[in-house]
Amino acid sequence: MAVRPDPIDLQILMELQNDGRMSNVELARRVGMSPPPCLRRVRALEESGFITGYRALLDAKALGFEVIAFAMVHLASQAEADLAAFEAYVRDQPYVRECWMLSGEIDFLLKCVTPNLAAFQSLVADLTAAPHVRNVKTSLTLRNAKNAPTVPLDRRSP
Repeated sequence: MAVRPDPIDLQILMELQNDGRMSNVELARRVGMSPPPCLRRVRALEESGFITGYRALLDAKALGFEVIAFAMVHLASQAEADLAAFEAYVRDQPYVRECWMLSGEIDFLLKCVTPNLAAFQSLVADLTAAPHVRNVKTSLTLRNAKNAPTVPLDRRSP
């Protein structure tokens, strides 16, 4: 497969982003090809890393995770070993759902989901006590105005 997906690959990716549960037969119909070559393309997209996995998107609040918050973590050191140590620490924290290393004053932005405020306060205490952490600032979410987990393939540069 080429480094960049061709127009048919992009159409396959857009269809799968919108409905990852559709059958290969339905996907092939939507992109205008027969099922065997469509399946070969999907497998090639998976093997090349354009498709990294499939999962159901869940409603955290409906499942009892009432607190969705962000934690901004500033480390005492930005040495590569300290950054890697913090990343390893965060990977073991089940309430931390996303961890982004940033440029600027904040080193990491964490998206956290907890069942209640007490659990979030406990998580923040643990984060604050983690090795190399200088401080943690938090923001509780009030509402979500946009949640677009897909990649805007129709807006990519040529």
